[in-house]
Amino acid sequence: MEKKINIRSASLEELIPIFEAFGEKKFRAKQVYQWLWKKNASKFEDMSDLPLALRAKLDEKFHIDFLSIKDQQISSDKTIKCAFGLEENKVVEGVLIPTTTRTTACISSQIGCSLACTFCATGKLKLLRNLTAGEIVDQVVYLKNQAETRYQKSLSNIVYMGMGEPLLNYKNVLRSIEMITSEEGLGMSPKRITVSTAGIAKMIKKLGDDQVKFNLALSLHAANDLKRNNIMEINESNNLETLKEALVYFHEKTGARVTFEYIIFKDFNDSIEDAQELAQFARCVPCKVNIIEYNAIDEGGFQQADARKVDAFAKYLESKNMIVHVRRSRGKDIDAACGQLANKNNAIKKEERILKA
Repeated sequence: MEKKINIRSASLEELIPIFEAFGEKKFRAKQVYQWLWKKNASKFEDMSDLPLALRAKLDEKFHIDFLSIKDQQISSDKTIKCAFGLEENKVVEGVLIPTTTRTTACISSQIGCSLACTFCATGKLKLLRNLTAGEIVDQVVYLKNQAETRYQKSLSNIVYMGMGEPLLNYKNVLRSIEMITSEEGLGMSPKRITVSTAGIAKMIKKLGDDQVKFNLALSLHAANDLKRNNIMEINESNNLETLKEALVYFHEKTGARVTFEYIIFKDFNDSIEDAQELAQFARCVPCKVNIIEYNAIDEGGFQQADARKVDAFAKYLESKNMIVHVRRSRGKDIDAACGQLANKNNAIKKEERILKA
């Protein structure tokens, strides 16, 4: 039996000749495309304005790579953590983070991760595969619906800061953003979307070449190579000088400001000397800095920095006329905070604990 094709892997231009081969008009392809990306249909039988015969033909040739909900937890601070089931009985997670000023969906791009950052629970998992564009969009749609129905708020921001390295799933990540921002999809502004990378220099340059409109964040966490090598293996092949060159190239191509993410660890990267190194490195491009408090994970080996040192660190950067935000963790009580997911979820069997960071 011929293997079914994932219909969401095809562009509208690729679907049109398929429909013409079925003896259908072009507008049928557009109808299906809208069902897939705007109405988020999970089954062909739900496409009610298509003839039954066409729905049957589609079901014979194609399948829809749709996520299901395996589990959901709600934090005392209203953060929602959702475990999404995939076709091969694996799980990824998305998190909805509501605040007084914004409602953010934090989504995954891969099942597992290959980068093994020492402070991140997801880094302790094996990379199984990339998520498809459809699977990425499904996370956004579900979290968007949760924001609207549970909190009566529109989804204001999307961050690709979950499980996986987005730039190692470049094609599907950019395709998902295309569908989130296009009129055929969700119609969100790309300025509301941030893609976070651990630092793949050649792919940062490719973002510049593609002149992307969304925001770029670099998970920096240390501004000298010795320390960064110690916590992020990727730095050994993409050191700070290489990253600086890539960021300058990206800014020259796009004109966009870069965000530096800096998890601050006790007695590791929380000194004024560390702040000086960060300020020196960050001069390479217009930027802002998000200082993130560390959230403990199993066998993490780090501790949360003292609040007074965090404040002193931030004040030093501000004295250098840098834009600085100290990000407090959300969803700690359900292990939904930054870096915590993938190690605790009582509703899912241990072998299925492949959860987003």
